Amino acid sequence: MAASNPSIPQIAVAHAPRQSFYDRLNSQWHERALFIFMAIVLGHWGEHLAQAYQIWVMGLWYPWLIKSEALHYGYALIMLIGIWVLRKGFAGRSYIWWMVAFWIQFWHHIEHLLLIGQATFHHNLFGKPVPFSIVQLFIPRVQLHLFYNSVVFIPMVIAMYYHMFPSEGETKKAACTCSWRNDELEEGASCAA
Repeated sequence: MAASNPSIPQIAVAHAPRQSFYDRLNSQWHERALFIFMAIVLGHWGEHLAQAYQIWVMGLWYPWLIKSEALHYGYALIMLIGIWVLRKGFAGRSYIWWMVAFWIQFWHHIEHLLLIGQATFHHNLFGKPVPFSIVQLFIPRVQLHLFYNSVVFIPMVIAMYYHMFPSEGETKKAACTCSWRNDELEEGASCAA
């Protein structure tokens, strides 16, 4: 689309298409957005490790971090949204691993949704005295959520590795500047010139 310049009517000025906030998050802002998101993910890890410390080191049977369903649900929801929103910046193998993390986190979110629902409505599943999730029928709660965080985090780390160090063909597909290979490819191109 061209617009005329009011001071010089004979010259047409072409406008570059504006990128949406979402598009910027997955292109020029992707690296910074991933950095912030990973800080949140590590905060979530810290919260679960603090829980484990309260139980196994301090000997607290039912520490306050286990009772804070809103905190757990908030982290689960933020992680789910973050993984979904930042997915478009990934390509190739990194995208596949990122989506593996998404689907595992989706189930983790469902489990937290069940827990916060029980805490909110004061009606626990399976006649239990405390909020209870489905897989918690087989694995104790603290170990279960440490497991969930691990099985979400591991594919995220693999995705980040492939995102930062993509194969040569995948580097060209990336819309962001996260790849460390971009510098290697530019140096190689400038050396060849």
